[in-house]
Amino acid sequence: MNDDGEWDDERASLHARLQRLKLEHRDLDDVIDRLLEHAPFDQLQLQRLKKRKLLLKDEIARLEDQLTPDIIA
Repeated sequence: MNDDGEWDDERASLHARLQRLKLEHRDLDDVIDRLLEHAPFDQLQLQRLKKRKLLLKDEIARLEDQLTPDIIA
């Protein structure tokens, strides 16, 4: 396989991972919203969910940066 084919495979893999992370991030939004609707709620569980959501956001940003070509001005 040539370098272009490997590059395309890697980009496709990164795109697939990015989509999975975005889906998980949205799902966490829903879980957090439902948790907040039902007082009293477990504060520790809420903290853990929010921390996971932040980690996902960072990973999503990192992958998006990898997939965005550098533009030389």
